[in-house]
Amino acid sequence: MHKRVALYVRVSTNEQTTKNQRRELEAVAKRQGWHIVHVFEDAGISGAKGRDKRPGLDAMLKGVARKDFDLVAAWSVDRLGRSLQDLLGVLGEFHSKGVGLYLHQQGLDSTTPAGTAMFQMLGVFSEFERAIIRERIKAGLARAKSEGKKLGRPRIASETETAIRRERAAGKGIRRVARELGVGVSVVQRLEHEPKIGSPN
Repeated sequence: MHKRVALYVRVSTNEQTTKNQRRELEAVAKRQGWHIVHVFEDAGISGAKGRDKRPGLDAMLKGVARKDFDLVAAWSVDRLGRSLQDLLGVLGEFHSKGVGLYLHQQGLDSTTPAGTAMFQMLGVFSEFERAIIRERIKAGLARAKSEGKKLGRPRIASETETAIRRERAAGKGIRRVARELGVGVSVVQRLEHEPKIGSPN
């Protein structure tokens, strides 16, 4: 059975064309015996833009989620995104659905042993990057705490808290109290588990 393949092509400006990318990928598909089922395109859209600003990428990833195809072929890694984080986010979605990725310029195919090893290495670098970010956040919070800055969500006004507790004690539902007092449902829910102002812990 022929492998079902989707092509993804992108150019950053309206002066450029996706025809060359598409022609090369179609030639690869023909040599490999792949069956092209869809072509997704983002023309005149920078790779720095997010998924919500790239309709072709968004549609392609929705196809991945539905497993509409077995493999996605793209001209180059920078067609998918401009950062390692972007690429790894895309790869994570592919991996979770068992959909392969072929990158023509890099000669990488995640369905081959060599391609799988490369993408696993990228995953290691991604975890390293996340660990660094976590450490920076922890250091920042510790520094803010040592400087006497209050952390976490700010408390609501004592008058509002008193009103919320009074209305809840009267038997009114959480959503109704939130609506009538103009606060979020989560605020009312949080007070259910917090001691009253001035009460002993």
